[in-house]
Amino acid sequence: MNQNNNKTLKNELEDLQYELSIVLEAMLLYAGVKRDKLENAIEAYIDNIDNVLENSNKEGVDEILEVVEFLKNKYK
Repeated sequence: MNQNNNKTLKNELEDLQYELSIVLEAMLLYAGVKRDKLENAIEAYIDNIDNVLENSNKEGVDEILEVVEFLKNKYK
């Protein structure tokens, strides 16, 4: 891969990372997280996702919903 392709790929990855962070914020807001608690909710999501899904049989969107439900129950 040449240097120009590497830059393009890097830019695309940065754009995707930004979009995913926006989607995560929107999902948590829609789930009921207050804006002033959003950073804490994001940290909690990241900290708990592996543990919640470790023994889960859910797939795709249902995995994400399982983590959100876990957070809603744990951090009411």
